[in-house]
Amino acid sequence: MGGHPTPRRYLIVMRHAIAIEDMPPTDEGRVGDKPTEALGPEGLSSAADPARFDAILYPNRSLPNRGFAIVMAVVIASNIGFGGYFYALGAWPVIGFCGLDVFLVWLAFKVSYRQGRLHERVIVTPDEMRVSRVLPSGHENRWVLQPFWTTVTIDDPVRHESQVQVRSRGRTLILGSFLSPGERVAFANALSGALASCRIAPSNDEKDDQNQPVRGE
Repeated sequence: MGGHPTPRRYLIVMRHAIAIEDMPPTDEGRVGDKPTEALGPEGLSSAADPARFDAILYPNRSLPNRGFAIVMAVVIASNIGFGGYFYALGAWPVIGFCGLDVFLVWLAFKVSYRQGRLHERVIVTPDEMRVSRVLPSGHENRWVLQPFWTTVTIDDPVRHESQVQVRSRGRTLILGSFLSPGERVAFANALSGALASCRIAPSNDEKDDQNQPVRGE
């Protein structure tokens, strides 16, 4: 009545609210600061305890280096042609604007490629889940989680703003926010399956306990 939303609609709006990341990193630094604790296979897995899941996530980059070179060649050639034409007409100041146009296009691509350096890596073993997020600046945040206490959720059905939410001990970590919705669903399902398998399989500590000799009284 009176044009106010019903409680049912209010609950739906609240349900679709965008999640906020509130999980502080376990460690942080520059890339390569701590190679022994990095997410490389040598630091996490061995033949006796291989990684159940290992994924590196990158933003989608629509234009490869070859494409960038072709676009810049077309932009430069076009501006040289326009600049020469206006110079012949006596409007020589236009040449400066053509040079500025080339510089701005180059700068826009460079900024885009720098943002493309952002990537995340997720490795899951029966004992732990490690996450590394490398920012375009080279700063790296690292998280170490326990698979038993970690869950992965995403909206079903997925929407454009849906996020892969990793929850552990009341905290939320957002992964793959730069992926497409379909890629986020595939990543969330694969990661959730890996964590589920870790809850079933015994960890290294449990294996050590099982291998202890039983002594009679």
